[in-house]
Amino acid sequence: MKKSKKGQTMVEYIIIIALVAIAGIAVWTYFGRAAAKKVAGATEALSSSEGSSAKSAAESIGEDSIKKLGE
Repeated sequence: MKKSKKGQTMVEYIIIIALVAIAGIAVWTYFGRAAAKKVAGATEALSSSEGSSAKSAAESIGEDSIKKLGE
């Protein structure tokens, strides 16, 4: 009887892992598309005439200032 319960527990863990993996793939796919849309929008904004002034302002900040933001 112990082997039967052990096998049953293992099957339950495998099912749980499979469900978590499927949910993870679904979330990754959803947020991947959302992130791609955001990046595309940002790229379009930077390539426009209004975005060029924002780009030059961002470039003038310098790497040191950007590194300080992460601290």
